[in-house]
Amino acid sequence: MFIINEPQKLQILFESLEESLPESFKVYGAIFNIKNENPFNLEVLVDTWPHYQIVITRPKKEEMKDDLDHYTNTYHIFTKVPDKLEEVLASPQVINWEQAFQIQGCQENLDEAIKKISASKSVPVEYTKTELFTFEMPGKPKISSDGKVDLIELFKMSKMDEVTKKEDFLRIFLDASHATIVNEQWDFGKNERSLKYIERCLQNFLGLGVLGPEGHPISWLVMEQSCELRMAYTVPKYRRQGCMWHIYYLIIQNLIQKKIPFYFHVAGSKEQYIQILEKVGFKAIPCGWHQWKCTPKKYC
Repeated sequence: MFIINEPQKLQILFESLEESLPESFKVYGAIFNIKNENPFNLEVLVDTWPHYQIVITRPKKEEMKDDLDHYTNTYHIFTKVPDKLEEVLASPQVINWEQAFQIQGCQENLDEAIKKISASKSVPVEYTKTELFTFEMPGKPKISSDGKVDLIELFKMSKMDEVTKKEDFLRIFLDASHATIVNEQWDFGKNERSLKYIERCLQNFLGLGVLGPEGHPISWLVMEQSCELRMAYTVPKYRRQGCMWHIYYLIIQNLIQKKIPFYFHVAGSKEQYIQILEKVGFKAIPCGWHQWKCTPKKYC
């Protein structure tokens, strides 16, 4: 594996990965941000060029200073040859197995190689699989006179128009000052390292929320370093009132306008939520969303 950082090669790789969506979503989204100021200081590795078979994005070495910070120490992987992945993952030049880290991807067939190598290195693995979703846009969207995408007709839920026009919903763009409240409700967070990670996301990527009557956020959604929409949450008291749909409408409007790729994942146990998503126009992708959290025994 070797690093590529030339803008022209990154663009070629980015366009090529588009042909492998949705399975390439994680590296595709990460490379989009690498090409656009690279706020998380990531780098891209390929096995060969230009006819690559494996692509990995990871933070540069100077970023991975904390051996316990698996939020920062994140690898995104896409492969056309899962049977060759084992040899690549075993290399200490590719993965630092001496620290806690996580691997994310949209290919279930990464699982065998990851678990086999982790077992050989006596590193416990915590595996999470969820449903992967994208927004399915039927046909070419209408563009209004002010250049905005007309999403009203794209959403299939009849009440969406009413929801997005409710005057009692005051939307706000989130910033680092909202990191604490987001962290407190994030199932993958609720610790000091996740707080720092969320702060960094809010400093560099789009985060949108809705304020309640008391002037505090009651619903929110945040984008992270691989263009995934994450950390979605609505305070129980305000659920089923259209808050999250209001956010989805506004954030998708923004992302489509700026041509930013996006996707998100939902736990399979949230069946009712998934059914509503599909009615609105979101599409569940069969390949799924996968995460492997690896923690050396010395840190367990």
